[in-house]
Order: sequence, then structure tokens, then C-alpha cells
Amino acid sequence: MPIERLFLSPTRGAAQWECRQLELLAGQGVVGDRHFAQANWAGQQLTLVEAEEIERFCAHTGRANDLSLTRRNVVTRGIRLNGLVGNQFRLGGSLLVGIELCEPCRTLGQRLANETLSAPEVVKYWVGRGGLRAIVLISGNVACGDALTLTEPGEGAA
Repeated sequence: MPIERLFLSPTRGAAQWECRQLELLAGQGVVGDRHFAQANWAGQQLTLVEAEEIERFCAHTGRANDLSLTRRNVVTRGIRLNGLVGNQFRLGGSLLVGIELCEPCRTLGQRLANETLSAPEVVKYWVGRGGLRAIVLISGNVACGDALTLTEPGEGAA
């Protein structure tokens, strides 16, 4: 279950930066990301999305594959993220817990809408497919190619 791509966005609305590695700090999130050390809502520290869902959307809408289009931090392959809500998992050298699904918002709808798909249709399409919000329990680095692995309850707790 490798990590396909990693992204961060330094400021709201800024272009995402594709990274080979991200530094994750416990209780704060992705170093350098616009949400770092903020606590405006649960799971704001890190977002994940499945590459397969992005590719399915691109095929459905006739777009070229672009794994950055959902603006999530981590793009995974080979694991259903919805099942990680409430569960701990390792991402590279860090330990995280899935908090809630990362459901689509109006902004995503507006960004991905085009002449054949309205913003509300985009939002409806991504419901249940938009990925996962997580918090960082133990700091560490994650790199492209690293694994996302499930942990046993209490594993890794210091």
C-alpha cells in the first residue's frame, strides 16, 4: 500500500508543491502546509485520498490524470481509506489516527466543474470518495514509496 504522491500548499489558494518527503509533527500536522499547527476543525492536520478515486474521476470526466486535483496532502494506492476512520495507522515513520472522511466542499466543486459537470455534480460525485482527515500522534517523515500500514490498538504509543 504505497504512498504515490505527497503535496503541501503553503498558503490558501496557492499552487500545491509536490514533495518527495513530508515532515509530520505530532499534534500539528505537515510542516510548511497552510494548516500546520491550526486547530479550526478535527482532522485538519493531514488529508489523504486514494489515487484510484482520482483516476476514476478523471476517466469519468475525460480529464488527463492529475493526482493533485483534490488538493490532499497524501495520495495512496491499494487501500480503502474510509475504513481508517477511528483507526491508527503508520505512514512512513509517523503514527496517525483517522478522524473523519474528507468530504467534498463547494470550493472543490467549483475548481473541478467544467462545461459538462456542474459544481454541485462534482460535489455529489466525490461524496464518500474524497479521502480521509487524520491527526498526527507521533512525529515522523513520510516519503513517496513508503507504506501505509494498519497498527494494533495501543501500538506505537509512548
